[in-house]
Amino acid sequence: MSTEETQAAAREPAFAAGAITERIIAEKQGAVGWITFNNPTRRNAISVDMWEAIPTVLDRFESDPRIRVIVLSGSGDKAFVAGADISQFEHQRSSPRDVQYYENISEHAQLRLQFSDRPVIAMIRGFCLGAGVNLALASDLRLVATDARFGVPAARMGLGYRVSSTKNLVDAIGAANAREMLFTARQFSAEEAKAMGLAHHVVPPAALEALVLEYCATISANAPLTMRAAKRIIRELLKPPSDFDAAACDALITQCFESADYVEGRRAFMEKRKPAFNGK
Repeated sequence: MSTEETQAAAREPAFAAGAITERIIAEKQGAVGWITFNNPTRRNAISVDMWEAIPTVLDRFESDPRIRVIVLSGSGDKAFVAGADISQFEHQRSSPRDVQYYENISEHAQLRLQFSDRPVIAMIRGFCLGAGVNLALASDLRLVATDARFGVPAARMGLGYRVSSTKNLVDAIGAANAREMLFTARQFSAEEAKAMGLAHHVVPPAALEALVLEYCATISANAPLTMRAAKRIIRELLKPPSDFDAAACDALITQCFESADYVEGRRAFMEKRKPAFNGK
């Protein structure tokens, strides 16, 4: 779909009313699957039911071959996700058992995003703090408005910042920047985030959705198997050399060359037309 076609397509609910928490809005718009964090009275802070719903939504999107790209966004214009919902801490993160359950479901949700075969875009306005940064780092691309503010305030609350989230942070912005973000617990501007590699592009708030839809149109027109191979190979390259699975990477590349999409890509190039890929 072109950018214009994507913009013109209506958003449709991905679930019947009541099937998942109302704090997660899951919608389909042409080739785009939208996950909107909908807790605006708490600046879209992530609650337990939101963490639990994310894998369910991803399962639905990934089972639909029409969905080529997934976008994460926050409800309203104040925040992407302003951290975890602190109002639940006393009752749902106080005992060791509760803490472990919360760590398990949040870790699972983030890994599902990170390991999704669909490219994932984080569309970020306003506050992106704590859990919001974790979700942004689990995404492949971070497209950001100038009013965005990033930070990890764990040190102000005495929280332990999990190893996987720390690794994602270091992979994205480097150890030196990660130290500053974690030690100071301060908020960083959109331009600072871009300078350190946390944001890919920064635009005025009014231009953000158009940029995201432009990226969605571009990505959804590309070959799904090639993008899946790229995501998986990049993940492998971020592993220690001893854990790198060269055979798996070679198999992914071979699958691309043996696909009908490769045939279509060659023909489209020779015929000077846009290819119509189907992910097979």
